[in-house]
Amino acid sequence: MVTLKSSREIEQMKETGAILAGIHKQLREIIVPGITTKEINQFVQEKVEAAGATAAQIGFEGYEFATCTSVNDEICHGFPSNYRLKSGDVLKVDFCVDYHGAISDSCWTYAVGEVTAEHQALMDVTKEALMIGIAQAQVGNRVGDIGHAIQMYAEGKGYGVVQDFLAHGIGPTIHEEPFFPHFGTAGKGPRLKEGMTITIEPMITTGTWEAGIDGNDWTARTLDGSFCAQYEHSIAITKEGPVIMTEQEA
Repeated sequence: MVTLKSSREIEQMKETGAILAGIHKQLREIIVPGITTKEINQFVQEKVEAAGATAAQIGFEGYEFATCTSVNDEICHGFPSNYRLKSGDVLKVDFCVDYHGAISDSCWTYAVGEVTAEHQALMDVTKEALMIGIAQAQVGNRVGDIGHAIQMYAEGKGYGVVQDFLAHGIGPTIHEEPFFPHFGTAGKGPRLKEGMTITIEPMITTGTWEAGIDGNDWTARTLDGSFCAQYEHSIAITKEGPVIMTEQEA
């Protein structure tokens, strides 16, 4: 069931989003060659808890970590590990924060050291695809308008759009309706209403959109080994237009 949030609830989610966005901004400084993804996970968990909040992913459907740290061809749900990042790696860090019952969710892609021009372009296109999708998050539009806009832009640039993982409603739980893909047909799917809160989180690849799942039953990676980038914001649908609740530049 889709839940519509009051203005008070959206303000609470903005507070949570500000905590999450602030931690992402701090990650820019520590994600360098030589750090492990386990150390990044620990940093995030400590910062979340220091803010008086909870790392909402821990225990969610049995997941054990505060973050998903997905490297290079890993699309999403990468487990933090002792892997030491090296220059040229492309790292996605995805996590959720629960602050007094309000939840936010955001993923960001980080270039480790010096990445290739190809992979920098992938990151740029993916971030732009997110913003193009957000622009469609208007009262009266349908979720298909979001997915269609993202797909047309990314595929028009020659990239793959991962189809196996969905955007979703958020709050008061991490995942709620509506669930919708980052591809599809404009004018289709549930209509967007004032008070809805959703994530938009395109996963874009330099090759195939097809994914496989590792033996841990969580981590997804591209079937052809191509790199993947992902950017995600939590959004409130308002009559004035979409409001980014995890904005890092606020």
